[in-house]
Amino acid sequence: MLYIIDTADRDEIRRLNEYYPIDGVTTNPTIISKEHSDFLKLVKDIRDIIGPDKMFHIQVTGDTCDEIVKEARLLRTHVGGNLYVKIPISRDGLKATQILKKEGINVTVTAIFTQQQALIAAKAGADFVAPYVNRLDNIVSDGVSVVSEIVELFKKHSISTKVLAASFKTVEQIHKIAMVGAQSVTLQPALYDQLIYHPLTLYAIDDFKADWSNVYGDKSIAMMFEEKDSSVIK
Repeated sequence: MLYIIDTADRDEIRRLNEYYPIDGVTTNPTIISKEHSDFLKLVKDIRDIIGPDKMFHIQVTGDTCDEIVKEARLLRTHVGGNLYVKIPISRDGLKATQILKKEGINVTVTAIFTQQQALIAAKAGADFVAPYVNRLDNIVSDGVSVVSEIVELFKKHSISTKVLAASFKTVEQIHKIAMVGAQSVTLQPALYDQLIYHPLTLYAIDDFKADWSNVYGDKSIAMMFEEKDSSVIK
């Protein structure tokens, strides 16, 4: 499972990249606009934070094939690294995807809501397809079921395109997506902290500390070794 950060907040990206096994960052025009920042500086800063090897999915704003291709080429030139150009599913998007793949540019086709959208995007050469889980749930559909069928379709037709599931509100949704075999998820920062939270874990840690303290007081393992080394030197 690939874990990707769904934000353009540089402070949050820096924090999560330090503490979690992060594989990259995804953005879109809405996420970018929330930062009220110069776009070029923002994406370059994000690339500097995560380094050249981690994935960076940046969405184009153009609607026509020519606009999409032009923006993708510029992103490759000016951002570089392990870049994936995000393109919303559309006729022009599919045409652009085929052109860009011939040029060796990675593509993530986004705004996926149906299994057939995902399949035709994969056929066009998409490296990733990004179905929106919670948004499907919000229209009384079943986001997990849609993702599950996309995964199954790709397996049946020996398609190498990966599923990058997006739009989550709960850890339960993330867990179910992992169970149906999606290869990657992109999550808002707060969900990463929720992934590792459980009250019983906190209770267990408190018990460990209390039991240790009852015997060794406030001495840590490091302090014991330091005292031992100090006595040897003397």
